[in-house]
Amino acid sequence: HVQLVESGGGSVQAGGSLKLSCAASGNIFSKCGMGWYRQAPGKERELVSTISSLGTTSFADSVKGRFTISQDNAKNTLYLQMNSLKTEDTAEYYCASLCPFRLPFWGQGTQVTVS
Repeated sequence: HVQLVESGGGSVQAGGSLKLSCAASGNIFSKCGMGWYRQAPGKERELVSTISSLGTTSFADSVKGRFTISQDNAKNTLYLQMNSLKTEDTAEYYCASLCPFRLPFWGQGTQVTVS
């Protein structure tokens, strides 16, 4: 069982930046990809970005060029650097493991509010 704990959310003005962190309880990055998702009120959860165990990244079109995903294997921590934030980026952000043949583990979420 893996525990994921997000942090770094908060309130920021449009155009600002935030960096989210997701601390994993164990070393899963060598075996699993990781993803960041978000869910705005009244909307379905959507995939924001992923990083594979080999470091390959992907981004939703809505955040390309503004968000960067990275991970620190030594710290078992996943990051999401969010720049040029827009009001439509307001959502609860979740990290999740993307392991082959396994259901994802989810963090508890961290709120990002852009005004």
